[in-house]
Amino acid sequence: MRRIDNLLGKAKRQEPGTVPRDTKMTLDDFRQSLTANEPPAGLTHALIGLWWDAKGDWTRAHESAQQDDGRDGLWVHAYLHRKEGDQGNAAYWYSRAGKPVCRQPLGAEWLTIVRDLLG
Repeated sequence: MRRIDNLLGKAKRQEPGTVPRDTKMTLDDFRQSLTANEPPAGLTHALIGLWWDAKGDWTRAHESAQQDDGRDGLWVHAYLHRKEGDQGNAAYWYSRAGKPVCRQPLGAEWLTIVRDLLG
């Protein structure tokens, strides 16, 4: 019986960079998690990038965003290069993400992306 429980426990574990289907993080939850030293388990790589960005660690944010080659990661990547001040590179990544170049203040764009990615 114990072996079966161990196998079931392993089946329930989430791979890094995925959000469990039965877990719904809110914007308030996400913001509150910023008091921790590490991002919450189960976030996508794009959201982890935004988490590290909010913590002031652009390098870790960029590394996380680059691990997601989907539209979400590309969008976060664009935002990060815009924040860095590299407008040409940002424009390239916005295009790849299928998004217009953002003209909002950076903080407003961060909120827009987080809200969208959290669903």
